[in-house]
Amino acid sequence: MSNTSAHETSVYVHFPYCARKCPYCDFATRGLPASAIPHTAYADAVRNELRERAAGLEGRTLRSVFFGGGTPSLWETRELGRVLEGILAAFPRRSSDLEITVECNPNSFDDAKAAGLADVGVNRVSLGVQSVDDARLRFLGRLHDAEQALAALRVASRHLPRVSADLMFGMPDQESGALRDEVARVLDLGVRHVSCYALTIEPDTHFGALHREGKLRVASEDHYADMFAAAERAFAGQGLQHYEVSNYAVPGEESRHNLHYWRGGEYLGLGAAAVGCLAVGVGRAERYRNTPDGHAYVRREEAAEGPREVERETLDAQTLLRESLMLGLRTAEGVDVAFAEQRAGIPLATGRAQALETALRRGQVSLQDGRLRVPREQWLALDGIVASLF
Repeated sequence: MSNTSAHETSVYVHFPYCARKCPYCDFATRGLPASAIPHTAYADAVRNELRERAAGLEGRTLRSVFFGGGTPSLWETRELGRVLEGILAAFPRRSSDLEITVECNPNSFDDAKAAGLADVGVNRVSLGVQSVDDARLRFLGRLHDAEQALAALRVASRHLPRVSADLMFGMPDQESGALRDEVARVLDLGVRHVSCYALTIEPDTHFGALHREGKLRVASEDHYADMFAAAERAFAGQGLQHYEVSNYAVPGEESRHNLHYWRGGEYLGLGAAAVGCLAVGVGRAERYRNTPDGHAYVRREEAAEGPREVERETLDAQTLLRESLMLGLRTAEGVDVAFAEQRAGIPLATGRAQALETALRRGQVSLQDGRLRVPREQWLALDGIVASLF
């Protein structure tokens, strides 16, 4: 895996609509029937934002494009294609292994959708499978069943060169053996990348409300640890490497978009609720967040009605270093110290030399070949280790 270049930029496009919001989801999304989604108007709005923002990015090399949401597979393919066409036109310099990913849900993904995405230039899909057990899918409020999930993975493999699947663990009464079986069923279809993450109860969700009312149990820390270890064993047994806390891949199939982000690369965010972070010289970056309301975003781009951004902040050198640690230490490759220092303009140890020395002595981090890492056996304690460095 190559290092991120200071001259590479990734693009994230947020599609804020879905068929129905899941009970655990706290993303900026809105459930709408496909006929009520402003497909063309939203594409026009994103293209307009792109024109304005890309003016300051001349000379950058495009590393990856990621359409997330929401459910981008609900977006009419021709409109998604128009947005992608605009992005490619704005970045004549592109990585030789440019990755273009679209998040898809099994209930809005079929042969026609897969073929259409491939035709407009998409070369990777990430399928929100979550589970291949019908009871767990019902618990999660998903609109597909296990057979639809498996069928979607087969369809994706027929039409696209790279396929990723999302799986979730940590649900009430889920056992490690059941998770192992689900992993096997997904990998048996030739999937070479899986994001496997724990169910998290967020306060502003339906599950959050149920939990506050005592109507929803959550997994204990011991149960979480058991499931985490079971997942790691299951993937390792099939040749997938644990390259980030929640991600597994056959070597070479890692998410290039997410690696760019974890390595501290800059990214352009487009669409409602999108976040972007762009360098403005050594030791400084500007991060912005767009209005989360899709309809308000469209109105703003159509008639300059209201602000596009709801937040903008300047990141100083210390903030850039902190974020390099927070993100990079999630990965098996760790933090490229030289790149982090080049980006921030100050040494990594600035203001944290004692904390780093203590963590190194305790074996919580290692420093080898210019990379700072958290040993994989310590990943369950990652949040505490990272916090100790600040």
